[in-house]
Amino acid sequence: MADIPADRPKGKSLKPLRALAPYLAPHWRVLAVALGSLLVAATAQLALPVALRFLIDEGLAVRDAATINRYFIAFLAAAVIFGAFAALRFYLVSWLGERVVADVRNAVYAKVIRMDPTFFEVTRTGEVLSRLTADTTLVQSISGVGISISLRSAITLMGSLVMLVATSPMLTLMIVLLMPGILSMRSATFFITTSVRAVEEPGGSWTIVKK
Repeated sequence: MADIPADRPKGKSLKPLRALAPYLAPHWRVLAVALGSLLVAATAQLALPVALRFLIDEGLAVRDAATINRYFIAFLAAAVIFGAFAALRFYLVSWLGERVVADVRNAVYAKVIRMDPTFFEVTRTGEVLSRLTADTTLVQSISGVGISISLRSAITLMGSLVMLVATSPMLTLMIVLLMPGILSMRSATFFITTSVRAVEEPGGSWTIVKK
């Protein structure tokens, strides 16, 4: 395991990720298709409960076979679109992350082999290898799946809030006002339960630490 200097500052900003822009630029077409797939998948995901509502209210309520079939096909189409574009998005962002990491590793390796010999006298080889493996793997997770999941969650949250406001503004206001209190109560309950288990169970603290 590589020895990393203890005084290495911890990152507190995402601004260094801007350095990935030159490595993402050559793959802008793949990135554009991935973003488009993300938008389509998020829209289809939001359409699923709407299609299910119409299937129940307009189809099952009137007990008309033709109406049920029509809304069921619409619900099934939304599910198929969501699955297809979600799979496409995952494939594209995974490929993009692998490609960006490969380009970063090649650039770092080309830079390292041209460094002055005094660099290797000051910097340990294990630390250089750590940068080429562990750090680039982290870059892969961020530039690929990490950003995709964050964007998908943000789009889904905003779309859900818009649909909720359109359905019932008063209910939306109640949820927004009550949600912080509910989250605080759940957090307090979790910490109290954890503390009680740690005190009552033999070796409970060590078990919780290991988890």
